Amino acid sequence: MTERTEKKPSPSQKELKVRARAKNKKPAFVRAESWKYDRFSIGWRRPRGLDNKIRRKIKGWPAGVSVGYKGPKIARGLHPSGYREVIVYNIADLSKIDPNTQAARIAHTVGKRKRALIIAEAKKLNIKILNFKVSPEAEKKEEEAEGEELTEEQKKEKEEEEIEEVFKEGEPVEAEEEAEEEEAPPKEEKKPKKEKASKTAPEPAEDEEEGEEEQ
Repeated sequence: MTERTEKKPSPSQKELKVRARAKNKKPAFVRAESWKYDRFSIGWRRPRGLDNKIRRKIKGWPAGVSVGYKGPKIARGLHPSGYREVIVYNIADLSKIDPNTQAARIAHTVGKRKRALIIAEAKKLNIKILNFKVSPEAEKKEEEAEGEELTEEQKKEKEEEEIEEVFKEGEPVEAEEEAEEEEAPPKEEKKPKKEKASKTAPEPAEDEEEGEEEQ
């Protein structure tokens, strides 16, 4: 009996190719008179002037953005990675996502604690998160861990470390200063100085008693 291997996310590239082919046919939309003034960026801006030639679609001037240049329907709203975006608010929303064609985007209103739990659950379900970047060092560790079989205890420890890393990203400076103060060794208490013995110290009482007996 051969063991079944988990399918890795592999979005279809057909829609992306159709969109790229349609984009090559479109003109380059540039800002009006951006070729004339250096202070204007080339990026498209809607022309609003009363006498603007691009707004009036006068012959000989660059084309402006309009409904006729809309992209193909099958690729409309598709992420550049090839996945369909699904906004996630909690862990329960991850169960509705197909990891082969869809990817999760964590809503900006989600807090840090819930965000860490969503990221940990998405890794278990092999779901891609679009607004979460993994450092190259973490990727190397994951590749090394894939070759080695991990026990249940090691998996739990790994999940806890990942959650802690997400929390550490936004720790305030005050919390770090408090932690440094706790780690610092306690200061030694200064011992009180001994009082110097007076030069004219009284003689012991035993010497006086011996003198009286001799008399």
